[in-house]
Amino acid sequence: MPSKLDQLRTMSTVVADTGDMESIRAFKPTDATTNPSLILKASQLPAYARLVEEAIVWGRRQNAMVGDVTDRIAINFGSELTKIVPGRVSTEVDADLSFDTDASVAKAKKFIALYKERGISHDRILIKVASTWEGIQAVKRLQAEGIDCNMTLIFSIAQAIAAADAGAFLISPFVGRILDWHKKAGGGPYTPETDPGVKSVREIYTYYKAYGIKTVVMGASFRSTGEVEALAGCDRLTISPELLEALSKEEGELKPQLDPNHVGPAPAKIAMDEKHFRWMMNEDQMATEKLSDGIRLFAHDLAALRTMVEQRLTAAA
Repeated sequence: MPSKLDQLRTMSTVVADTGDMESIRAFKPTDATTNPSLILKASQLPAYARLVEEAIVWGRRQNAMVGDVTDRIAINFGSELTKIVPGRVSTEVDADLSFDTDASVAKAKKFIALYKERGISHDRILIKVASTWEGIQAVKRLQAEGIDCNMTLIFSIAQAIAAADAGAFLISPFVGRILDWHKKAGGGPYTPETDPGVKSVREIYTYYKAYGIKTVVMGASFRSTGEVEALAGCDRLTISPELLEALSKEEGELKPQLDPNHVGPAPAKIAMDEKHFRWMMNEDQMATEKLSDGIRLFAHDLAALRTMVEQRLTAAA
C-alpha cells in the first residue's frame, strides 16, 4: 500500500512549509511557502549561506538600505524555490506592515517586480499578507490588479469570509496554533476529531464550498500527522518537513475527510463589513490573541534578520 503521504497527494495539493530546499527536493511538494521565521532559520544554515551572501554583497555595492537587502534575501529564497516546485511560491509582506494597507500593497508590488527582473512570472508567486482588516483591504486591491495573494494567520470564520469577499486566491488557516491556545487555556485532551483547529478549518471549508466560494483553503501550522489526516481532502495542506517525513513512513489506509461534493450543513451566510469583522474578532478571544501573537512573532524574526543583515553590511564595510 502507498504511504499516507502518497495517498494524501491524491486528495489534497501538498505544500512544503519550509525554506529548506533539500527537504523540498526530498518530498516533492507542488507548492512551497515561507515566512520570516522560516527564512531566518534557513538563512543560518551553511547550505544557504550563498543566498544571504549574494544579498549582502549586492547591498554593499549598491549602498542599499537594510530593508532592501532583507527583501533581496526573501526573493533569493523564493527564486530558488521556483526552480524546485512546479507550482506556486508564497513570499510574505513584512509583518510590521500588517496595519498599513498602502504600504502592504507597495511591498507586494515591489516583490512582484523583483521576481519579474529574474524572469519569474507573477503567476508563479503568491503574496502572503496577514489577515488583519487592513491586510484584507490590501489583498482586495492586489487581486483586482491580477496579483494573487495568500491570506495568512487565519484563525476565525470572520477572517475567512472577509478574505473571500476580497477575492483572495488562497487562505491559510492555522490549525496547530488554534490547538495551542485551547490547550493553554485548559482545554482537552483532544483527538484529531475534536481538535479545535481541525474543526475551524472544516467549518471554513464547508462555508466556502456551500456558497460556491472559489478561494482556496490551505490548512497550515500542523502539530501532528493526526491533524493532517483529519483534513485529508482539503484543497491544499502546507506541512513541515518533519511531518512530511513522518507521513512518508506511515502505512495504512488514509480516508478523505473533506469532499467538496458532500460538505454537510453550512454556517449561515454572513454579509461582512468592517464593523462586523471587528466585532466578530473582538468576540473571539482566541483569534484576536493568536493573530496578534503571529504578527509579533513574524515581526520579531524579521527584525532579527534585519539585525543580522545590518551587522553583516557593517562588517563588510
